[in-house]
Amino acid sequence: MTADQLQQLIAAGLPCEHLEVTGDGRHWAAVIVSPAFEGMRAIARHKRVYATLGERIQSDEVHALSMKTYTPAEWAAK
Repeated sequence: MTADQLQQLIAAGLPCEHLEVTGDGRHWAAVIVSPAFEGMRAIARHKRVYATLGERIQSDEVHALSMKTYTPAEWAAK
């Protein structure tokens, strides 16, 4: 798995206004800005991303994913 592949998987399952993925092939970090996060707490946002990745998280294809998740308004305020 490459950063580009992981980024494409997230973008395919979640509308993103901004998406950055970095990592070493097993451990990843992502900054995800999506209107789908409106009204969600952080844990629900993370679960939404995990659901997008599906079996890849469970099969250890993506061993660890650290996320910073924002709504567009939160991102604009940063």
